[in-house]
Amino acid sequence: MIYIVAILIPPLALLIEGKIFQAIINAIFWILGIVFVILGGFILWAITIIHAVMVVHGARSDARTQKIVDAINENKDS
Repeated sequence: MIYIVAILIPPLALLIEGKIFQAIINAIFWILGIVFVILGGFILWAITIIHAVMVVHGARSDARTQKIVDAINENKDS
């Protein structure tokens, strides 16, 4: 579901993932891409989508890795 949000509204997906500064920068480029769509702004729009999808994927991957590390540390302490 978050990937659909990342495609439709990239800055919102970054905000949901807690990446505030990246969301602000992404929003600036996303809005510029929409405003200047006639002058090739679709490239900016596409870049914001790719950026959002990569950041969301990275955040999800980091969360999975942290769960594994926590589980390993729990087993070591036992």
